[in-house]
Order: sequence, then structure tokens, then C-alpha cells
Amino acid sequence: MVKKQEAKKVVNPLFEKRSKNFGTGQDIQPKRDLNCFVKWPRYIQLQQQMAILYKQLKVPPAINQFTQALDQQTSTQLLKLAHKYSPETKQEKEQRLLAREEKTSSKLPTKRSPVLRAGVNTVTTLVENKNAHLVRNMTNLQGTRIEAS
Repeated sequence: MVKKQEAKKVVNPLFEKRSKNFGTGQDIQPKRDLNCFVKWPRYIQLQQQMAILYKQLKVPPAINQFTQALDQQTSTQLLKLAHKYSPETKQEKEQRLLAREEKTSSKLPTKRSPVLRAGVNTVTTLVENKNAHLVRNMTNLQGTRIEAS
């Protein structure tokens, strides 16, 4: 193996490198942004908190398209339908896997049955990836609950 010769850095002799010592009575420390240590007046604290809350409350555009409300009868039918697609319990999963094992001896993965998915971030990604078949947006006084299947 032939070693490559490393190119030496050209150093300007006019500029001398001086290391700084920030100990007591030595060099002055650089200026920093100390805004986080400031005790702001109460009205400014409220403004900052409100701004943060409003940013968190914004609805993603992928979900904002679902704004039309259902009537009472249709919504009850939808809830009954959604109950069928609730996530399976541990016992149901065990029974399903045992039944699948009895049917086929091969270990091929089978398709999972459709399940309700909840949460703003989860539903947003499902809608953006076009994996959501049905999106239900339940609005009440506590906030927004979004489910997709």
C-alpha cells in the first residue's frame, strides 16, 4: 500500500492562534441569548401560552376535509358498524391464530382484518397514504376524536 501524502494546511503567520481561558478574572465569555431566563410580565406569559395552545389545536388539512356532520340515525348505525371493527382482545387473537394454524401448516403471513385506528397523527398518515377506508370525526366538548378503518 502506498500512503498518500496529506496536504499541509497553509497557515498565515500574521494571524496568531490564541486559546481563551474563561476562568475567573480571565477572558470575557461570549454574549448569549438570555430570553429564557427573563421573568416576563404576566400578560406576555399568557400571550405565549395562548400561541402555543392555538398551534397545537390546528387540524391537519388531510383531516379538515371531513367536516360534514351526520344525523342521529346514521351516526347510531355507524357506531354499531364501528363496534364490529374494534381491535381484537388477546383471547380473540389467540383463537384466530390457533384456527389459522389448524387450517394451514405453512407459516405464511395472512392479511389482518380491518381495525379501527384512533389518534390525529395516525389517521392523518392513513389519509395521506390513502389507506383509510372510512374516517369518523367525533367532536364534543372535550376536543376532537378521530378514527379511521
